[in-house]
Amino acid sequence: MTQSDHLSGEKKANRLINESSPYLLQHAWNPVDWHAWNPETLQKAKDENKMLLISIGYSACHWCHVMERESFENEEIAALMNKYFINIKVDREERPDVDSVYLIAVQLINGNGGWPLNCFALPDGRPFYGGTYYRPEHWLELLTRIVELRKTHSSDLEKQAVQISKGLHKDPLIPEVAPQTTFSTELLNEAMGKWQHSFDLKNGGYRGAPKFPMPDNFRFLLRYYSFSKDKTLLNYISLTLEKMMSGGIYDQLGGGFARYSVDATWKVPHFEKMLYDNAQLISLYCEAYQVTKNQDFLKVAAETADFVLAELTSPEGIFYSALDADSAGEEGKYYVWTEAEFKEILVENSAIIGEFYGLNGPGYWEEDQNILVRSLPLHQFCSQKSLDIDDFENLLKHSRIRLLEARQKRVRPGLDDKSLTSWNSLLINALADLYIATEEIKYLNHAIGATQFIIDHLVESDGSIYHTWKNGKRSIEGFLEDYSFFAGTLFRIYQLTMEEKYIYLADQIVKYSISEFYDKEDGLFWFTDRKSPELFVRKKELTDNVIPSSNSMMAGVLFNLGHIMENNDYQRIAERMVKMMGENIRNYPTSFSGWAAVWLKLSVNYSEVIVCGDNAHNQMLRLIKEPLPVKIIAGSKGESTLPIFRYRYFPGNTRIYVCRNKVCKNPVTDIEEAVSQIIEYQS
Repeated sequence: MTQSDHLSGEKKANRLINESSPYLLQHAWNPVDWHAWNPETLQKAKDENKMLLISIGYSACHWCHVMERESFENEEIAALMNKYFINIKVDREERPDVDSVYLIAVQLINGNGGWPLNCFALPDGRPFYGGTYYRPEHWLELLTRIVELRKTHSSDLEKQAVQISKGLHKDPLIPEVAPQTTFSTELLNEAMGKWQHSFDLKNGGYRGAPKFPMPDNFRFLLRYYSFSKDKTLLNYISLTLEKMMSGGIYDQLGGGFARYSVDATWKVPHFEKMLYDNAQLISLYCEAYQVTKNQDFLKVAAETADFVLAELTSPEGIFYSALDADSAGEEGKYYVWTEAEFKEILVENSAIIGEFYGLNGPGYWEEDQNILVRSLPLHQFCSQKSLDIDDFENLLKHSRIRLLEARQKRVRPGLDDKSLTSWNSLLINALADLYIATEEIKYLNHAIGATQFIIDHLVESDGSIYHTWKNGKRSIEGFLEDYSFFAGTLFRIYQLTMEEKYIYLADQIVKYSISEFYDKEDGLFWFTDRKSPELFVRKKELTDNVIPSSNSMMAGVLFNLGHIMENNDYQRIAERMVKMMGENIRNYPTSFSGWAAVWLKLSVNYSEVIVCGDNAHNQMLRLIKEPLPVKIIAGSKGESTLPIFRYRYFPGNTRIYVCRNKVCKNPVTDIEEAVSQIIEYQS
């Protein structure tokens, strides 16, 4: 519900009207007396001795909207909530720290969690009960029961809060004693043996439904393939990418991927489009193209990037967070089609184009609605129909334009127009990867522009970072994900521009991270910095999920910077971090794929590749294109102050040094010779 819906003045805005988060603003006209998460709200709960009701979601969440309509706009329910609770609305994307704690709490209580997330806590913030979506009658019943329990059995709620708090303070993923592990590929081989049992060899991805793309998983599998040369694994990865780009999870007209599919065949998406998914999938498809040379993979990557640049890019050149699943109050309404609509728009070509997109066949959904899919690969479809492939591609191109023009006249999905440093970093990396694959300068220019905007507006002179940008203002001090993701982005932009200012800023950000987030006791990083007082418990983010964990990303950054800066402390921290996760990689590889990628680098004979000279930029780009993941590449066109280039620049020459453990082979000038040296090190 928007502010314009209430211009009549019949309803009164609550405190959320002063927030910037689109998700919080969606609830600003609820009769619930919502508060934002802040120290004042938490103190109010303590002062009034009221229970906290913490409701967490995000703007593109369909069931969050449903629960709002059914319960939070209900006057009777709101009155009960307002009387007995301090009600807090949280945008999980703005406050991943809050979301993480209460999500884990609900998982401890119920064995699962999700969004909307609704958690009940004592006035000091310690949770005692929670769940996800509730029907209005169940929600009212639950509220009534909890109010009664507080009156009659408050000691039981205290006991429950104590037990849950104990669970939150423990982290079973961190070994009590630092392991004495040595790095070897045997652990990864064991992990792969377990991993393969979950492969869906018919539809790609993992067995069962729903199906999430999990790009970090598949990027690691590609790198493992580059080491193992297991063709079966490559075939499985290719199958997965082909099935995804042919299914309804991919927007066949406008480009871009939905968050997941509710079925096992990638057909029916949960229609929201998230920046972090599309960013990582661009990178995944680019990397798969480098390995397979499948042009369709590159085409999907470019279409997805163009969707982001068209639909999720701010006037300042940074990137918005998401497009909603709902349009005009219905999930997916913007994206689905009837046969009649196709006939009206495409006239005589509607039958053949409709058949290609699965109308009333593979794409049929419900009530005459169709989700566009590719019924067959283009070449196979043309072969079966005896169509000239060039002619049909041209027809398809023009038909897509006409269908898109018609679709754009519909009510558009809601836009979450906040920009997050961490998610922007993923998208900048994706544009850099696409530039490497295509050499189209527009992608690099967008990547550099967004990087500079973050430097100018979200990074402080001491290396500290802000998390959010909205309406010309920055807010919320950064989390570890902002530091680790953006430091990694700076390294990538340095590689493509050879401007050393990016490396020095990355180094400054890492130094700040070690100062404010690092836990010397176990060698891992907290998610929040030392100054964060609001949560009753401080957590470390360790598992690689739909987004890689901030700790595994930091380990990778430390590994890379440690070599470029010749900083042994960084390398030691990275190695200790990865060793701590060794058994988790072995036993739960799908949840530790980011860690596994760094383990792979530490387990094989990785190479430092240093390019110096006037033609260094072209040579660097060619070397980065090579699908050899176990390498660190640095380049300089002239004299450099970076330690790794000391005594290596000779005017008039461009030399490539391939080194390992500070021992280098003879410098070469030819790319093929350098690649041979890298392969020789790895063998």
